[in-house]
Parts: sequence; structure tokens; C-alpha cells
Amino acid sequence: MASSVDKLRRASGAARIVARQLLRRLGQPECALPRGSGGAPTWPTGIIGSLAHDSSVAVAAVGMCTDVGGIGIDIEPAESLPAELLDLVATPRERLTIDTDDPYRGRLLFVAKEAVYKAVYPLDRTFLDHHDVEINFLDRKASTRNGRILELRFSIAAHIVALAYLPVLR
Repeated sequence: MASSVDKLRRASGAARIVARQLLRRLGQPECALPRGSGGAPTWPTGIIGSLAHDSSVAVAAVGMCTDVGGIGIDIEPAESLPAELLDLVATPRERLTIDTDDPYRGRLLFVAKEAVYKAVYPLDRTFLDHHDVEINFLDRKASTRNGRILELRFSIAAHIVALAYLPVLR
């Protein structure tokens, strides 16, 4: 149990290191990213961000609040999603578009929905079930039950990474 906690702390710390490097690229001074009440990092004023990690990879996404209204990132190993979980994650419309020959499509759907949740929860403080988010991979968009439309970007290699963000409308 103790070694699992240590691994989790290291992975979380690695994601914060990545975030601090990205913040420097935005011209931000070195800063701590303490955990907020829900465990998510507390970002500097004017910054929005998201962290994700598993046991071997840590990722982060940050942006200026003037450019991005919400941002979420998630990561999972590039493995197929068990069939029984696909029904929990996919809406009926999404199930129609899932290619059964693509072993990663279900996992990508899961990762994308997690990224969407991370992007909108700080804005709405509303819990979203997987069926409250609809993913359209062709258009690289996600929509939530309350009408938010997010942009999606994703990558599949040894891991699946999904980024969801709300562009600031000008």
C-alpha cells in the first residue's frame, strides 16, 4: 500500500513538473501548484490548466484564461476497453460509430470524456456522467448535456492522450 501511494505521489509530482515547464513557456514565474479542496491544482491568476498521469507517463495542459475558457487532459494506456465498460461509457449514438475493428476506440472515447469532464467541472461544478457527454471524433468536438461545445485533440501511441478545451469567443 505504501509503495502505491509513493508511486501516485511521484506521478502527480511529475505532472506538476510538466505544468511548471509549460507555465515558464507562457512567461509565468516559477510557482507552486498546490492542491485545491478537490485535489485539482490551484493555478496562478489568469491561468487555466489540467493534469493527468498514470504509473509511467505524466501530462499537463495550460493556457491563458484570455485564450481558453476551460481545459482538460487525460491519459490512459493504449489498451482496449472491456466490452462491459463500453456500454457504461458510450451513448447509443456513439455505439453506432464505434469501429469494432479498432481496439482503441472505446478507450479513446473514455479518455476524451474524462478530459471533457476536467474541462467543464471547474466552470459548472456539475457532475457529468459518461452519457452526459457526446463525442464526435470526426468533427473533433464534444458536447455536454448543458450545451457546452468543446474542441477535442487526441493522440494514440503507447498511451492515449485526449485534450478538451473551450475556446474563448471573441
